Amino acid sequence: MGSHVVAAATQPGGFSPGAAARLVLADGRRVFAKAVGPEPNPESPGLYRDEARIAGKLPAAAPAPRLLESFEQDGWVLLLFEHIDGAMPAEPWRAGELARVLDAVTDLAEALTPAPAGVGAPSTAERMGAEFRGWRSLAGASPGHLAGLDPWAARHLPRLAGLEAGWEQAAAGGSLVHGDLRADNLLLTADRVYVVDWPWASIAQPWVDLLGMLPSIAMQGGPPPEQIFLAHPVTRAADPDAATAVLAAVAGYFVSRARQPAPPGLPTLRAFQHAQGQVALSWLRQRTGWR
Repeated sequence: MGSHVVAAATQPGGFSPGAAARLVLADGRRVFAKAVGPEPNPESPGLYRDEARIAGKLPAAAPAPRLLESFEQDGWVLLLFEHIDGAMPAEPWRAGELARVLDAVTDLAEALTPAPAGVGAPSTAERMGAEFRGWRSLAGASPGHLAGLDPWAARHLPRLAGLEAGWEQAAAGGSLVHGDLRADNLLLTADRVYVVDWPWASIAQPWVDLLGMLPSIAMQGGPPPEQIFLAHPVTRAADPDAATAVLAAVAGYFVSRARQPAPPGLPTLRAFQHAQGQVALSWLRQRTGWR
């Protein structure tokens, strides 16, 4: 940045094993820095490279911090963003903050539909095709590997696997979606909501971001997912069956991942996935009407 760092404040939150800090430079400027190396999680540098590519192509209208610079050194990937003087939403959710965030979801969809030219993001099917196979993986497991699975899910496992199989076609669209919207990826300022952390961005239906976020909102004290989903502007053109298929994939992802050992350097991730999985599963049961 052409100046020395004179102060750094580590920022908590999120699930990355990397460093995140607000920096003050000798010339008075402030920037946000995030960096990660190959240890303890060797997949993290690749995610940071993806984020650098996506963030560098976001249009000015997108409610996201501007990427100032990125580089690699000694196996580390470092990204520098404009400093946003904001804070994450409160937990449990406050009604006023949630309303602002849901408005920002609309702004995000409008700014990123159609997807910006040259953004280089994969389709959601390409990005999540290997991840959104939770029910199909469980359906192929031996009975001994299904211990502890929700009784409703176990009873309907073949039907859930079949429903999940249609998620790729259901999610296909022309919008750039963030892919990981939740409270710890948001910064609220006095007059704006910023969306941060873009490594999972992909091309999909514009309502995919809202659907993926709703389990975490309910888990953290917000309203039931269906209530928000049906009332939100981005879902007005959503096909109900398509939304249910994508929800099946999301629920299967959370439920199946929560049953696995924690990834290196991410000891709290599975508990967070389990909590979202319970909400997503309850919502899926409501939408399918299966007994």
